[in-house]
Order: sequence, then structure tokens, then C-alpha cells
Amino acid sequence: MDLRYWLPRAVDVFERFGERFGPFTPHPSHRIDDAAFAPVFERFAKRLDDNYPFFHPSYAGQMVKAPHPAAVVGYVTAMLFNPNNHAAEGGPATTEMERECVASLGAMFGLKDPLGHLTTSGTMANLEALYVARESHPGRGVAYSSECHYTHERMCHVLGMEGHRVPVDARGRIDLEALERLLATGRVGTVVVTLGTTGLGAVDEVHEVLPMARRHGARVHVDAAYGGFFALLGRSVDPVGLDPRPWAAVAGCDSVVVDPHKHGLQPYGCGAVLFNDPGAGRHFAHDSPYTYFTQAELHLGEISLECSRAGAAAAGLWLTLQLLPLNREGFGEILAAGRRAALRWADLLAGSDVLELYQRPDLDIVTYVPAVRPFSLLSVDAACERLLHEGMYAADDPVFLSVLRADADAFARRHPRVVRDAGAARVMRSVLIKPEAELRLDRLHARVEQLAALAAGRQ
Repeated sequence: MDLRYWLPRAVDVFERFGERFGPFTPHPSHRIDDAAFAPVFERFAKRLDDNYPFFHPSYAGQMVKAPHPAAVVGYVTAMLFNPNNHAAEGGPATTEMERECVASLGAMFGLKDPLGHLTTSGTMANLEALYVARESHPGRGVAYSSECHYTHERMCHVLGMEGHRVPVDARGRIDLEALERLLATGRVGTVVVTLGTTGLGAVDEVHEVLPMARRHGARVHVDAAYGGFFALLGRSVDPVGLDPRPWAAVAGCDSVVVDPHKHGLQPYGCGAVLFNDPGAGRHFAHDSPYTYFTQAELHLGEISLECSRAGAAAAGLWLTLQLLPLNREGFGEILAAGRRAALRWADLLAGSDVLELYQRPDLDIVTYVPAVRPFSLLSVDAACERLLHEGMYAADDPVFLSVLRADADAFARRHPRVVRDAGAARVMRSVLIKPEAELRLDRLHARVEQLAALAAGRQ
């Protein structure tokens, strides 16, 4: 796709629509001529040089990538209309697009008739899911793993709910025995399971947690903000090494959050929350004297805590899904490329003399450390800091990585020989969220090995 062709078409679409209503003269108070705009735009463009190359495969740091050109064109085109998907009268076309997107996302997880909507973020989506958790089980708290996203602890505080941190096992998944003991107290109304923790990409054993929670009368909420789109692999005949059981179990859970602005190729912000039982909508019941007039069906704003939301987000996602459908052959192949790259890099790291694999990846997040001598927490931490800095600021062939803080116990569980001379150490973390990582992996590995050797003082 050539954006230089399609973005002007977005303006054409909007102008053609405007012609139906006749010409009008814009008010002079906000008129700006091109001569005044040009130098300001140049300053603006120069400010944007202060960015990282999220679009480029040399950026293998955080879970971010460029939106697909189809998403950009869909978003920009609809943005000119400026629809608000809070109520159908705010954006009839994009409201219907959003409903179709929600149905597609639900089908990806095996949900039959989900109630849901897009949100501005995974944080907002999780807030709504925890709000329903509170309303469903008043007085009972929420259990979540110690490595889940920090939003759950924060939102429990916002909602006045008791939050229970559950320790994790040796792979960063919620510890089942500890969870069982907590559930037996009767203090937990909802268990949060994570499909792809932010740090390691760990996948909780949803298939084990779900029946356990049901035995204790608790609900299960799935935070799949990062890893949700891997359901296209996990529920397929070719899961690329994924355990299919957690993904199959999602269909029996009470709510799911997924972020199309991560693996879904959308610009920020585009999250989504889905409820397995459409009856969850009753917890959002409210009225407005100046909206909700145009249809008998519930407006999207009537089943959410958010009010105004950009209809352009739904437009971008809808257009993308028409071209890359949510199946194994469409979107799934994009996920498969990153997954294959992660597995292959893990194998390369296992055979490296200058790098050590920290933990084998559950999804597409690869963690590793320089093979320093002595192999101590302080030495590893210092080498990771040098590797991160030298890679990012290299004059030639820069590479952008990230780090994850691992406490001494977590590190030692994976590498028992480490000398525990500190309470924690940073480990290197690379999110292979872009499918191009598969094509560039040998170059990335060689460059990181070179930097690791320098960081460890072995060159």
C-alpha cells in the first residue's frame, strides 16, 4: 500500500460527502493560510525527529510497532468526519463497524455472543472488567499474579476492592497451589489470568484456573491485552509450539481484554473488552437526557464507563480486518512469524558463547543476559546496562532493546549458579512483535552478540 496515494483519497472521500450539504464559508476566527502554517509545520516535523524507530526491525525493545497502512487510511479517513461512538447518533457508520469488530474479536476467542466494545486502552478495558467483577461479587476481592500488569492493582485501588497478589511459578505463571489456598478463604470473587505478561510474555494456565475458580464460586477474567491475538495460533491446527489448552479455555471465562493497538496493527489507542454473558451490560445501566435517541438497540456508550470515544479507531480496525481477517491464514501468519523468530532466537542464544537465554519464550518476548564472568547479579546488571546503552547510541548499526528487572529469587530459579550479590538484576528483553524480525533475526543476533561481548569485556 502506498500512503502517498491513499491518504489524498481520504480527503477526497470527505470532500465528496461534504458536497451533499452545499458550500459554506468557514469562520475567519480559525482560518490559517498556508504561508503561516508552513514554518510551524516544519518546527513540528523537526520535533518528531526525537523518536525511536518503532517501525523498523532494528527496534526490538518494547511491545510497539507501526500501524498497518490500512489502519492509518481507515483512521485518517474517518477522523475527518470526527465520529463519536459513544452513541449511534454520534457515528452511525463507525458504530456498526465497531459492532462487527467486536463480533470478530469474540469469535477469535471462541465466544458465542459477547457483549463488548472498543476502548482507548487496555487499562480502561481492564477497569471495566474489574468494575463488573465488583458489581457481580460485592465485598469480594480480585486475585492476580505478581507478574500481571500493574493496572490490576491500581484499578482495584480505584474501585475500592481488595487485591490479592499471588506468587508465580518458575516460568512466571500464576502459582496454582497458592491460588487454590487463597480461593479457599472465600475472599476472592474474580481471578485475573494473563495471556502474555508484559515482562516475559508468560501465559497463565487458564485451563487449570477456570475449573478451580468455579469450584470456589469465583469468576475468571482474562487479560489478553498483549497476547490475545495468539489465539489465532493457539486455537489452530498449527499452534507453532503453543500449548492449545489455555487458549481453548478462554471461551469459558467471564471476560476478556485484548489490545488491537499491540498485535492488532492499530494506532494507539484501541483496546477492547468482551463479556461472555451479555447480561453484564446491566451493570452499566444509566440514562442521558440528551442522547441515545436513534435506535432501540443498546448504544455502545450504554454498556461502557467511557463516554466519548473516537469512531476513527473502529474504522481503522474494521478496514484492517477486511484485508487481514482474524484467521490462521490472515492475521495468524503475522503472529506466527514473530513466534517462529522467538523460538529460533532462543535456540541461537542457547548455543551462544557470549549470551545466555534467561527463559524460553511462551510467545514472542525473548529474554537473555550477557555471559559475564563472574556470573553474578551485579555483573549481569552492569553488562545489561552497557549493552542497552551501547546498542541504542551506536553511530553505526544501532539496535534498540529493553530491559526487565528480575529479583534475585526469580533469577536464581532460572540460573541457580548465579552469585547473589544484589537484590535484583536487569535482564535483556526483546519483543519480536514485528513479523520482519523473522527475516532479520540472524543480523539481530549477530549484532547483539557483538554488543554483549563488548559489555562483558570480552573484546
